[in-house]
Amino acid sequence: MGWVGGIIAAELTKAGIQVVGLERGKSRSTEDYFMDHDELRYARRFELMQDLSKETITFRNSESMRALPMRSYGSFLLGDGLGGAGSHWNGQTHRFLPYDFEIYNQTVERYGKGKIPEGMQLQDWGITYDEIEPYYDKFEQVAGISGESEANPMLGKRSHPFPTPPMKKTPILQRFEEASKKLGYHPYMIPSANLSENYKNPDGISRAACQYCGFCERFGCEYGAKADPVVTVIPTAMATGKLEVRTFSNVTEILHDGKKATGVVYINTVTGEEVTQPADVVVLGSFMLNNARLLLNSKLGTPYNRKTGRGTIGRNYAYQVNSGRAVGFYDDEEFSTFMGAGALGMEFDDFNGDNFDHSDLKFLHGAGIRISQNGLRPIENNPAPQGTPTWGKKWKETTLKYANRVLTVATQGASLPWKHHYLDLDPTYKDIYGKPLLRITFDFEDQDRELTKYLADKAGEVMKEMGPSHVEIKDKLDPYNIVPYQSTHNTGGVIMGADPETSAVNSYLQMWEAENVFVVGASAFPHNSGYNPTDTVGALSYRAAEGIQKYLKQGGMLV
Repeated sequence: MGWVGGIIAAELTKAGIQVVGLERGKSRSTEDYFMDHDELRYARRFELMQDLSKETITFRNSESMRALPMRSYGSFLLGDGLGGAGSHWNGQTHRFLPYDFEIYNQTVERYGKGKIPEGMQLQDWGITYDEIEPYYDKFEQVAGISGESEANPMLGKRSHPFPTPPMKKTPILQRFEEASKKLGYHPYMIPSANLSENYKNPDGISRAACQYCGFCERFGCEYGAKADPVVTVIPTAMATGKLEVRTFSNVTEILHDGKKATGVVYINTVTGEEVTQPADVVVLGSFMLNNARLLLNSKLGTPYNRKTGRGTIGRNYAYQVNSGRAVGFYDDEEFSTFMGAGALGMEFDDFNGDNFDHSDLKFLHGAGIRISQNGLRPIENNPAPQGTPTWGKKWKETTLKYANRVLTVATQGASLPWKHHYLDLDPTYKDIYGKPLLRITFDFEDQDRELTKYLADKAGEVMKEMGPSHVEIKDKLDPYNIVPYQSTHNTGGVIMGADPETSAVNSYLQMWEAENVFVVGASAFPHNSGYNPTDTVGALSYRAAEGIQKYLKQGGMLV
């Protein structure tokens, strides 16, 4: 149970509804992280992540390739245990743009249908920004998000200010702000789930302010300063006495009659016992890949057929495009890059979404341009200019010299859906329980390469204004490689929309083909934007919780 399960459990139990939460991994609390800044344990050996020897995915770049299982962590990380990805995330809490939710209509309206390339499966979400805004606001109030009070012209309007002020603006961030403003852009402090000050949320949960220790992403927070389901929504649900959490309970099948679910089957991962749990409503709130896999293995919903374009389960898998960046090396200055927080940073969105004219560009959407001060940890932080030997005395001298003398202006770009990017069940490989693994078919496209080059050049302009001794710009995007870490922001597979022919769930995340099943998370995104997804996942969770309560009262389809 992560953000989705925690939010929905909190909202339903507060309304007097009995909830059983099934968590595949173990229970966790803040005490698990006391005095435990162990980089090897969490950042390199992935203590908080799924055991890939038991369950994993298979991957291929195209249908002409044989998919193989991912047996060591690389491109993205699959969480495990109470709190899920909400425990190991970095806390960056962006809203998507109004353009994102109506991307097809707004693109056609501004540029015409001919602007959308053949094979790109662009579609609207079935909900507008104005409709989802109250749910964004609710998540941000409960999580205590820290951010600027001033409105930014590049972003959607807010009904209320952030509940806590922005994090500290360090000298690194000040330098980025001055450079980007000088170039005419609109930088802002990244909205942060690392609390800038002590805070009590509307449910009465109190948490302490961030200490800027820098151990956020891939770690749990020992102070409870990082918003985590374990220190926010799950305690709220538990306090009602109406939530029962069963850990080590791995759901393997949804039981159904073809129209409605009757419950689920789960395996106790300690004893191996198989248990049937009846339910009036079933909510899928696991990581997006597992949502799609569970539906496919349960034969619930129509699988996506890439050749006909029909079917919805597995449709519109998308990733993110993060390769474009500019790195500045400072021979005469040092910075406190060893300190920070997961969401400590600044960004501007002048080249994100449709905030700029794409008429003469060979790509759609864009990316946020940002600088982050996450806290560079000693084992993984070994910066050196291109051409430096990768081992030996020279490598040691150079990486020691630049350990605190390197800054990076990075981009986080949208990933748009294509007909040939999808999820299905692997015909060969199975998990420890004999269930087929999920297969990903994905590669970067020319759209992504054009986006990367354009945004990397913009990042380079900012970096040069920040006065380094030497700048290196990375503006080329190679074919997608699942080995090096890039982003855990996977989306799609059970997407939302207004048309049952092209979407699996409606705007309340209710399955079109099974009215008492709600599938919630980034699996519902019809495309991936140039932002971190958690704020949108949180907003959709509140929307789904409202829908479930309506369904329990009136039944039937909500849309």
